[in-house]
Amino acid sequence: MTVTERLYYSDSHLIEFEARVVDVADRVSGWTALILDRTAFYPTGGGQPSDTGTLNGARVVECIDDGDKGVLHLIQGVAPARDAIVRGRVDWSRRLDHMQQHTGQHILSQAFVTMFNAPTRGFRVLEASCEIDVELKNPATEIIERAVELANNVVWEDRAITIRNVTPDQAAELPLRKEPAREGDLRLIEIEDFDLTPCGGTHAYRTGEVGMIAVRSWERARGLTRIEFVAGVRALADYRKANKSAREVAALFSTGRDDAPQLAAQMVAEHKELNRRIRVLEEVAAGADAEKLLADARDGVVLHVFEGRAAESLKKVAHALIAHPNTIALLASRDKDTARLVFARSGDASGDMSALMREACAMLEGRGGGKPDLAQGGGKNVDKL
Repeated sequence: MTVTERLYYSDSHLIEFEARVVDVADRVSGWTALILDRTAFYPTGGGQPSDTGTLNGARVVECIDDGDKGVLHLIQGVAPARDAIVRGRVDWSRRLDHMQQHTGQHILSQAFVTMFNAPTRGFRVLEASCEIDVELKNPATEIIERAVELANNVVWEDRAITIRNVTPDQAAELPLRKEPAREGDLRLIEIEDFDLTPCGGTHAYRTGEVGMIAVRSWERARGLTRIEFVAGVRALADYRKANKSAREVAALFSTGRDDAPQLAAQMVAEHKELNRRIRVLEEVAAGADAEKLLADARDGVVLHVFEGRAAESLKKVAHALIAHPNTIALLASRDKDTARLVFARSGDASGDMSALMREACAMLEGRGGGKPDLAQGGGKNVDKL
């Protein structure tokens, strides 16, 4: 049995180390998996992705926790031999990002417990943001922002973060935020006068390293409140992106960034009103078209091919036509390289419009369907209209 000494347990800021290769195995992916006697690389686990970096210059693309066997280091490139002494280097920018997100999660989760007795039931570090699932009753933006404010105060107070290794009996006497997920001795992460929880991840020395915590969105999910947040470098990147979008929107209105939401809301209201007026005018126009078409109808059957009419426009004319008794409307439109069809009949007229539509669409090399009194479809063989 091989056990890898996990150097990140005692120092999450350690990014360079030397170790001995104790096992080498080829993987199905074509990469080579190394097990070292000691490592500073954090393997995927606890909602946190693994570290990446190099071993003697060879790229470490992922690390996997293989339990009692140790930590598997997946190598891209020439792998060192068994018993070789290698020098490892962890990608610091990735480590710093994950430390900020994971430490930020501890702080934010405890803030929800402190203010609303709402424990966290799930945590995930995603590519651009993070998620926690919280047992928060009656969630609202104002409530969530109160917890975020407390969390950021803890960040800016730059409190010390320490590691405590305790036995199960000692842990049983401590006010842990959550129950341990494993048996045996525990590694506890303690945020000064704020949080104490068992965890095997990487964390900052002090809360100030987290920088800040910001919530991007929240939603109800599986009986919990799922909160999307960012911390540290991700919070800065998210601000830059949001600020750029806000300034670009404001430029469309020729106004300042902070005035854009009010102008956008005003434009949306005006747009809705204009659409309402357009619908009214379309109904009037459809009625006028229907009157003209009825004048040329033969035995109550209206046949007409429009140019450039959308399907909705055809339906409006069809509805206006079949408002008249004993009327069948067979309407079509040439819309560039597409033929559109709408067939309809009044309630007292005979005929299965759906069956007729399927036959017509077969001729047009398209498809369509509907009900016996109204059907629509189309195809690409416009010459067959």
